[in-house]
Amino acid sequence: MNDFLHTLDFWLRRPLFHVGQSEVTFMGISTFIAFLIGVVIGERIFRRFVLKKLLARTQLDESLRFGIERIVGYTIIVLGFYLTIQNAGIDLSSLAVVAGAVGVGLGFGLQNIISNFISGIIILAERPITIGDRVEVGGVAGQVSKISLRSTTVVTNDNISIIVPNSQFISETVINWSHGDPKVQFRLPVGVAYGSDTEKLTNTLLGVAKAHPMVLNDPAPSVYFIEFGDSSLNFELGVWTQEMVKSPRRFRSELNFSIDNKLREAGIEIPFPQRDLHVRSGSLVVQQAPVKEIKPGL
Repeated sequence: MNDFLHTLDFWLRRPLFHVGQSEVTFMGISTFIAFLIGVVIGERIFRRFVLKKLLARTQLDESLRFGIERIVGYTIIVLGFYLTIQNAGIDLSSLAVVAGAVGVGLGFGLQNIISNFISGIIILAERPITIGDRVEVGGVAGQVSKISLRSTTVVTNDNISIIVPNSQFISETVINWSHGDPKVQFRLPVGVAYGSDTEKLTNTLLGVAKAHPMVLNDPAPSVYFIEFGDSSLNFELGVWTQEMVKSPRRFRSELNFSIDNKLREAGIEIPFPQRDLHVRSGSLVVQQAPVKEIKPGL
């Protein structure tokens, strides 16, 4: 039995290769792996069962607490990795040149990842967006559901999760409908025929706005006479809402349906492009009035 233990100890401590002045043995590799697994498991236990409960008692919002958890977790892993290498008996000074060369190579190859990582830290520190915000960036619109150090998850109205690199939130223009004051104004264009009673139209549009349960009374809805169009008098209904920011398309559709019904009941005509026919010397000349497209906007 003693011979077996002696032989086992010999093979465990036998140098496999050298790193600078340090000998790397099977025992050292096993110890390194065991310590590394312990660091990862310990980090998860500390972050989930200790740090998370401590942060839950604070007044910090969810996104900031999540960011602190991630930063503390990564810090523990980096320190644990360093201590594990030291415990394995590897001389880090001998790896300085190699580590520098590898670092330069990784810097070029992983520059996008590093950029996203730094952008994630900026987002968590400055908090231009938080979990629950309604945002638009890079053609993606939806609600922020998760913010990590590399990317941010945005859930669209179709319940599709889109992973957006954090660098886009720093380098591109971001529309945050929920930042600061959550109230948002919607502007709905309305065109009516020439000769329509503008006062009656104004009262009808205001009645539509006040009848919708999600339209705020403060600020109050308003109606603006925009211009004399080619085929219509162009107005704009402005309403403020706080709850319907998450479903802007449905909110706009509900108001448009209601506007169409109320204008029909009030006998107010919604015009369409018209053509004037002029007959000269037996020939037919068709002239089409130019139509100006009214684009909806907030």
